[in-house]
Amino acid sequence: MTSYLLKKDQMQTLTQRVALRLLTCIGWKVHFRPLPGPRGIIIVYPHTSNWDFPIGVLAKLAMGMPFYFIAKSSLFEGFTGATIGRMIRALGGEPVERGVSTGAISRLAEKVNQSDWYWMVIAPEGTRSRKPYWRSGFYHITCAARVPLGCAYFDFRRKEISLVDYLELSGDVDGDLTKIRGIYDGVQGCRPQLASPIQFRPDNADK
Repeated sequence: MTSYLLKKDQMQTLTQRVALRLLTCIGWKVHFRPLPGPRGIIIVYPHTSNWDFPIGVLAKLAMGMPFYFIAKSSLFEGFTGATIGRMIRALGGEPVERGVSTGAISRLAEKVNQSDWYWMVIAPEGTRSRKPYWRSGFYHITCAARVPLGCAYFDFRRKEISLVDYLELSGDVDGDLTKIRGIYDGVQGCRPQLASPIQFRPDNADK
């Protein structure tokens, strides 16, 4: 079986080596399979704790990939925007308005397709609290842009960060969700009781 465990001798930059060293010091391992193309969408599940963010940032730096990620627009506004917002943007964060119809899906799909390199990371739960379903925006963006979907996770039980699984979505929602469930089977977040079930709202209208 091919091993995708990141090791120090694979690191090309000091930033990568430092990030991997920090993760190793707190007991974490990083598994990374090279991206299947220059553009795509990555989902991260489960998202149940604030600890997901710093661990995710260290994993991104260790992989050496300039991933982008969605952050709520309020973080980029006012005093917060001048402080925290600037830091989040520097790390690859992009603002998106939540809870309103802004055409974000079509805009993001277009941005993906018009970029030479663009991988966007999305937490499909949309919150750290348990919800009865996933937000389906990532699915619609991936299908509209016709790009691969990467399935990443932070397994707090095994202390493993993984981005080795990539899917080509078929448009068959039930079939695609079945494949995604298989990838995340047995993965445990920081607060397992808050992990949302891998399913969309029945009308599949929630973006």
